[in-house]
Amino acid sequence: MPTLKAQAARLWRQLPFFVWLVLLWMMLWGQVTVLSVLTGVIVAVLVTRIFHLPTAALSGRLNLWYGLVFIVLFLGELVRGAVTVAWQALSPGTTPSGIVRVPLRTDDDLIMTHVAVTASLIPGSLVVETDRERRVLYLHVLGIRSAADADTQRRGVLLWEDRIVRAVGSRADLEAIRHERKEGVRP
Repeated sequence: MPTLKAQAARLWRQLPFFVWLVLLWMMLWGQVTVLSVLTGVIVAVLVTRIFHLPTAALSGRLNLWYGLVFIVLFLGELVRGAVTVAWQALSPGTTPSGIVRVPLRTDDDLIMTHVAVTASLIPGSLVVETDRERRVLYLHVLGIRSAADADTQRRGVLLWEDRIVRAVGSRADLEAIRHERKEGVRP
C-alpha cells in the first residue's frame, strides 16, 4: 500500500490532467456553470479511476511569457493557414502536396506530442506518422512544390518545437535546443 506522501505526490502530478479534463468537459458543453463544473469533476474522477493510465512526467517548468508567445503565434498561424488553404481550394488546378520528414531535437514524449498536435491543428498540414525511436514526425503538407518548400515547412515545425520547449520543456530539453543553436543548426 502506497504511503500517504506517495499518494499525495501522485495526486499532485495528476492535477493538471484532472483540471484539463474538467475544462474539456465545460468546453464540450459550451458553458461555464456550477452544474458543468460539478459534472466535469465527476466525469474527471470517473475517467481517472476507471482508466489507470501511466502518469506523464511533466517537466515541472512553465514559462508564462513563452507560453503566451506560443498562444499568440499559434492563433496567428491558424488564421494564416486557414486563409492559405481556402486560397488553394479556390484556385484553379490541383494543389501540390507532399510528405515532409521532420527529425525533432528533443527526446521527450510529451514535447513530441505537443509538436505533433500543433502541426496537425494548423490548416494545411497533418501528421501522418510518428517514429518514436528516431524522434521523427512525418507530415502531409499542402503547397509543397519543391525541396525548398519542404525545408521551409521542416524549419517551421522545428520552430514550434523550440517554442514549446521554451514554454513547458525540461531544462535538459531547453539545453538541447540551445546546444543546437550554438552548433549553428537552426530551424
